[in-house]
Amino acid sequence: MTEKQFNDRSNFDNSVSGVLVVDKPVGMTSHDVVQRVRNGTHIRRAGHTGTLDPRASGVLVVLIGPAVRLSEYVSTSDKRYQAVLRFGMTTSTYDTEGEITSRAPVDISYEELEETLSTFVGEFKQTPPIYSAIKVGGRKAYDIARDGETVDLEPRTITVYSIELLDWDPPEAVIDIHCSSGTYIRSLASDLGEKLGCGATLVGLRRTRNGQFGLRDAVSLSKLQDAFDDGDWYKYLIPAAEALSDWYTVVLTYEQVDAVRHGHRVPAPEVVQAGLWGRAVSEEGELVALIEYDAETNEWQPRKVFFN
Repeated sequence: MTEKQFNDRSNFDNSVSGVLVVDKPVGMTSHDVVQRVRNGTHIRRAGHTGTLDPRASGVLVVLIGPAVRLSEYVSTSDKRYQAVLRFGMTTSTYDTEGEITSRAPVDISYEELEETLSTFVGEFKQTPPIYSAIKVGGRKAYDIARDGETVDLEPRTITVYSIELLDWDPPEAVIDIHCSSGTYIRSLASDLGEKLGCGATLVGLRRTRNGQFGLRDAVSLSKLQDAFDDGDWYKYLIPAAEALSDWYTVVLTYEQVDAVRHGHRVPAPEVVQAGLWGRAVSEEGELVALIEYDAETNEWQPRKVFFN
């Protein structure tokens, strides 16, 4: 690649910024999807905001260009899933990928299952499955487990905002779960089965929402690939500002955009909570910067600038 080509590519990477919400199919890793996006857009800077296992499908948020710097904020957003659980069976991985470790009869009424599910709503500690990508001493937990070594994972605090039983056709149930980032649905299935005394494992998972984005915002990978081939994939690109649409918003004038772009503070139009972070957008709705409120001066301080 010549220096001119490199500079042109770098400028292109910096000029295109936004979000592609992909409906990930079963059988692909999240990294596979990101690589497909990189190849299709010819933009190197791309990354997802929350891994979906290969056997899971649904909403995968891919940030492109400078928008990748939003990853740490979008990845911590709440998630929503539809999960299929099979009772009366447990496995080493808490899903159908692992070896069956136990079987038991299932004698659970709809009411009993619904009542037990309700006990999982709220904030509590959850231990991740040992077959997970969590790193222990620099190694992924599932690599340690596959080597036959003991894996000791610390419980994490998670929040389940709601669980709804959508269908109960013994021994399988379909549930809808709204939860905090970091929740393992496989662990939840295992804990639920243990509480009911018959065991349970996850047999199907579909993410229906990630933060501000749901299935209505998502495009299938096949449609996206067609758009890559036709050169009109931009029609699926969502403005980066929409990724943080629930944040406090300050709309900047043309002069203020230029000031913030150079790292200068701008006066706050109203008094808000000290230390509050917000998003600064242009009058056209483009994300200019992430800003922090200074209560002492009643000004907004740029923290991350995106606008070129």
